[in-house]
Amino acid sequence: MKVAFATQDMRRVDAHFGWAKNIAVYDVGPGGHVLVNVFEFHGDLAEDGDEDKLAPKIDAIKDCAILYVAAIGGSAAARVVAKKIHPIKVNKPENILLLLEKLERVLRGTPPPWLRKALTEDQKPTIDFDG
Repeated sequence: MKVAFATQDMRRVDAHFGWAKNIAVYDVGPGGHVLVNVFEFHGDLAEDGDEDKLAPKIDAIKDCAILYVAAIGGSAAARVVAKKIHPIKVNKPENILLLLEKLERVLRGTPPPWLRKALTEDQKPTIDFDG
């Protein structure tokens, strides 16, 4: 299952989704995690009501089941949820590695229904029409 983290410093979830300089994407399972991609965003990332800057970020996380953020605007949250991505807001900057470890423990135990659903959707076979 892929999980995205909105981050300025690549160590903590410390960024508003729209203002994030980086989005780190990890593949997470009960047995561990691996960093699969880092998306960097440049230009004017300030809060300005410009919805166009969200499109590349939403595209970057399209394969993710969960998005950790420090904050997310209402319209961005609606667009994320419409892609079947579960946004999770942290109350203060949190270490990404600690969040990954907590998530792994949850996955080893009995995950909540929404997380079980995300896991099963992630394991659905894909059809390769080119192969």
